[in-house]
Amino acid sequence: MTKKSISLNFCAVLLLFTSTVPVGAQTEANTHDQSVNVTAAAEALLQTLSDGQRAAVLFKFNDAEQRVRWSNLPTGIYQRRGLRTGDLKPDQLQAVFAVIQATLSPAGWQQIVDNVAGDEVLHKNSGGRPGRVIFGKDEYYFSILGAPSRTEPWMWQFGGHHLAINATIIGDHITLAPSLTGGQPMRYVKDEKQIVQMADEVKLAFELVNSLNDEQKKKAVLEDQFADLALGPGRDDVHPAPAGIRADELTEQQHVLLKKLLAQRIGLLNEEDAAERQQAIEAQLAETWFSWHGPTSSGSAAYYRIQGPRVFMEYSPQQLGGSPQDHIHAMYREFENDYGLEWLNEK
Repeated sequence: MTKKSISLNFCAVLLLFTSTVPVGAQTEANTHDQSVNVTAAAEALLQTLSDGQRAAVLFKFNDAEQRVRWSNLPTGIYQRRGLRTGDLKPDQLQAVFAVIQATLSPAGWQQIVDNVAGDEVLHKNSGGRPGRVIFGKDEYYFSILGAPSRTEPWMWQFGGHHLAINATIIGDHITLAPSLTGGQPMRYVKDEKQIVQMADEVKLAFELVNSLNDEQKKKAVLEDQFADLALGPGRDDVHPAPAGIRADELTEQQHVLLKKLLAQRIGLLNEEDAAERQQAIEAQLAETWFSWHGPTSSGSAAYYRIQGPRVFMEYSPQQLGGSPQDHIHAMYREFENDYGLEWLNEK
């Protein structure tokens, strides 16, 4: 591989994706608010780009069309805008990853690594040939809305098939709402190691539902079949009625499990900002609902949802493409604070 390479081979890309020391993101790390590190990493990224690339990656913060230009669908069905990973030089790709790693926790970064590697499995299984639907590590896009700033609001987006991370930065606050995760396949082998995406979250979900007694289960388990996403792409303005069992009807131990389950998704964000979001959401835990669609035996294809005044989190198996457990759509939202709206209204 030379410095002139534009499209990296799979091994090189995964090496960059699994790097633990992103360029520029660790400067003075942990000495101030994490948003400072994120902003510095974004500014460093812009310095690596040509004028044409900067024009492609930058959008106005109030660009309503770009803000909602995210989806679970692959290239060929859905058109994204921004910098395409397959078009970047190694240093530019590493600079993109530096922004992402500065924003996320190690678990959040691993979610992206596993998602991309899984989509490359799909690409190889499709023969690796371009067609109407295109999978693989080259088909992820990065964009910035607004100018990276410590005083003015801005956000970055990174996504592709089954992945859409929307990180809004407003002063010393960061939220990932709304963000879509999941993947296909959820289980695959990489470097002779079995990968199971979101395994810890799913294990906690089954532990929580099976901790319920019969009366609690009658309230929480709404159907015997899994359901589709309620608040996926294009549904920013939908606010479903709460359903299932309220947290104030759970035992103390069940509260602990519910908090741990929430933390799996909130914890994709870096530790500092995740703690702030977790605290705000847990302050309204008594008004938070847990619901389930599908069998409760561990490993079954089941949908679950957590919904509170501030938070909406769901996990949905999909019928298309084999086993539903191997094709997952998952959403995280914050009512009134998707894209940092609550913080914008406070300014």
